[in-house]
Amino acid sequence: MKKSYLLLGLLTVGLAACASEPQASGSADEASTDGQGGDLVIDMGAEAVTLDPHLANDVPSGNVASNIYDKLVNFDGDMNIEENLAKKWEQVDDLTLRFELEEGVTFHDGEPFNAEAVKANIDRVTDPDIASPRGYLFDNISDVNIVDDYTVEIITEEPFAPLIYSFAHNGGSMISPKAIEEDYEAMEAGEKPGSVINNHPVGSGYFEFESWNVGQEIKLVNNEDYWGEPAKLDSVTFKTVPEDGTRLADLETGSAHVSDPFSPSDVERVKATDGLDVIESNSMGIEYIGFNTKKEPFDDKRVRQAISMAIDNEAVIENLLNGYGIPAIGPMSPQIIGFDDSVEPLGYDIEKAKELLAEAGYPDGFETTIWTNDKRERVDLVTYVQQELKQLGIDVKTETMEWGSYLDRTNSGDHDMFVLGWSASTGDADYALSPLFHSMNHGAAGNKSFFDNEEVDQLLEDAQHEMDEEKRMAMYKEVQDILIDEAPLLYTHHKQEVNAISDSVKNLWRHQSGDFKLHDVYIEE
Repeated sequence: MKKSYLLLGLLTVGLAACASEPQASGSADEASTDGQGGDLVIDMGAEAVTLDPHLANDVPSGNVASNIYDKLVNFDGDMNIEENLAKKWEQVDDLTLRFELEEGVTFHDGEPFNAEAVKANIDRVTDPDIASPRGYLFDNISDVNIVDDYTVEIITEEPFAPLIYSFAHNGGSMISPKAIEEDYEAMEAGEKPGSVINNHPVGSGYFEFESWNVGQEIKLVNNEDYWGEPAKLDSVTFKTVPEDGTRLADLETGSAHVSDPFSPSDVERVKATDGLDVIESNSMGIEYIGFNTKKEPFDDKRVRQAISMAIDNEAVIENLLNGYGIPAIGPMSPQIIGFDDSVEPLGYDIEKAKELLAEAGYPDGFETTIWTNDKRERVDLVTYVQQELKQLGIDVKTETMEWGSYLDRTNSGDHDMFVLGWSASTGDADYALSPLFHSMNHGAAGNKSFFDNEEVDQLLEDAQHEMDEEKRMAMYKEVQDILIDEAPLLYTHHKQEVNAISDSVKNLWRHQSGDFKLHDVYIEE
C-alpha cells in the first residue's frame, strides 16, 4: 500500500476581509476547570462565504469548514498524505485508486460513514447542476465502484496524477448523505445548490456546527462522539471583525484569542504587549495583481508586461509587508511540486516598460481602474501601484469593496485590474496553475483574468494525465515560461503569514494550506 506521498509544499496566500460590525460574544477567557477546554475566539477579517465545502473557494470558508468535516486523507505538516477516513489506499493501476475506509464512523446527524457516503459525495461534487468550483479536482473520475461497505474504488477516464492530493484538499470533505439528499430536495423545490448544507453543515469532524449569526459570528462545539480522539476545546467561535484596529483591541482586552488576518505593521506592538505573541507560518501560493485579458488594453500582452515591469516586488515586501514575504518570479512558489528555478522573470525595468507601452500604442499611457477588497496590505498595494504607474502615464483609479461583493464582481468579469491571491493547497503544480489559467476555469473557479491560451490548456491537460514524473515536470516548466511571457497576472510575492495570538492559547498552529489546526488546542487559565 502507498501509505504516504511526499509533497514539498511551503508558501502563500490567505484570502481575507469583509462584512459588518460584530457583536460582543462574551469574554474569550472562559475555560473549563481542568485547563483543557475553553471557548477559543478567532477574530476574522472576512466572514465565511459558505460552509458547504463543495461550493467554497476561499480561505475564510475553508478555515471554518475544515473543523466540521473529515476527508478520506489529510496533509500532515510536511505535506505528506496521511490517513483520515481512509485507513489505507493504493494506486492499483493508472486508472484505479482504491480506498479502505474506517469502520464505525458516524456523521453528526447519526448517519453512517461508508462506501455509499463516499460515492454520494463524489457524485455531488462532480454534478454539473451543483457547479462546484472544486469539481475540477475530481472531474476526471468516470466511476465510483463500491467493492463492499468499507472499500471503494475510484476509476478515472485517463491517468490522473494529482488525484490523491485532491482527496486531501478541503474540496474532498465528506458531507452526511442525508444532508446531501435534503439539499437536492431543496433544489427541486427551487432553492440554490448548498442552501441546506450551508445553513446546517453536517460532517463527521471533531467539531460540529452550532450557530451562524450572519455578519457577526459562527460557533462550533466539541463533537463528544467523535470517532477518533476528541478535540480539547469546548467550542470555537469565528467572529467577523473587518477592522484591523478592532481585532487588535479585542486581543488586548481579552475578548479574542487570535487575529486573522494580522498586519505585519503591528508585529512590534504585539510583541511588546504582555500576554500576546505572534506566530509565523509559511503558506503555499501567490499574491498577484490580475488583468482582465478580455478588455482593452489588457488584451495586449505588451501592456501586461509593461505594468509587470513597472512594479518592484522587493520594494513591495520591504515597504508594505515589513519583510514578510518572498518576491515572486512567476506563478508558483519554489516549494510547489513542478516549480522550476530556471524560469526567467520579466524583472523590474521602467525603461523597457515604457518601450513596450509605446509599441502597444499607448506612449502617453491610459486610464484604468484597480479593485481590491478591504484587507490593509492589499489597499496599501493598490495605492503603491497607483503611484508607480504614473511613471508610465497610466492614471489608475482605485476601488475598495467588501469581500462577498468583491468575489461576485471579479467572477463576472466587470474589472480592469484587481488584487487577489491563490493558495495552492494541494502542494502540486496542477492546483497551482490549472484553476488560475485554464480556460475552462474562467470566473468563480479561479481564472479571474479570463486568460485563454490553447497551448497552456493542452499542456496542463497533458500534465494531469502523465504518470512519468520527469515528463510531467517538463510540461510544467514550459507552462511557467509561457505564463511569465504572457503575463495574465503580475506575480508580486509569496506571503509569510503572521497572526497575533494570546499566550493562553496552547498548541495552535497554521497549516501551509491556510487552515488553523485546532484539534489539540486548549486555553490555559
